[in-house]
Amino acid sequence: MKLYDSIGPNPRVVRMFLAEKSISLPVQTVDLAGGENREPAHLARNPHGQMPTLELDDGAYVSETVAICEYVEETHPMPPLIGTTPEQRAEARMWRQRVDLNICQHIANGYRFAEGLKRFETRIVCVPEGAPGLKTIAIDRLRWLDGQMGGKTFICGERFTMADIVLFCWLDFADKVKQPWDRGNAKVAAWFERVGARESAKA
Repeated sequence: MKLYDSIGPNPRVVRMFLAEKSISLPVQTVDLAGGENREPAHLARNPHGQMPTLELDDGAYVSETVAICEYVEETHPMPPLIGTTPEQRAEARMWRQRVDLNICQHIANGYRFAEGLKRFETRIVCVPEGAPGLKTIAIDRLRWLDGQMGGKTFICGERFTMADIVLFCWLDFADKVKQPWDRGNAKVAAWFERVGARESAKA
């Protein structure tokens, strides 16, 4: 396998997922800032032009962060980052979906439509007037998540899962693009420090 990697939180999710499983792959860096992901060579790998992309041993390509991580989990099940039982997998997928749709996606578009507008306005449809509202939703939903974290070490209790990786990478990204999140969410802040202390967080 080969990973087509770049800057950004979604490629980092995959790198962190691989690091947790102690999987090392050949990597080719794609210049996302320079628009290399929109050039014919990468569009042949992923017609949507997004990052990251995983090339399989048979030459096929898998894109979309969740699909890549699910594939890696199925082919390298230990240690489990989604789950070993239907119940565990359902729980991890439920929480990954909650944090992704309610927090991460709003951070992403809040950035693309505001601080990142000059980079993205020629690449995707941008709605600058929507940025403040999207950021407000992310703030509100993170506050909701803080209320759900009582007594939990990780988002799924004592299990470290893909849900933790996704949220950690996006909150760390938010800090770096002038969307600092409220450390007054004390349970989330403590969780963030725990995840950030993991070796995989260096990925």
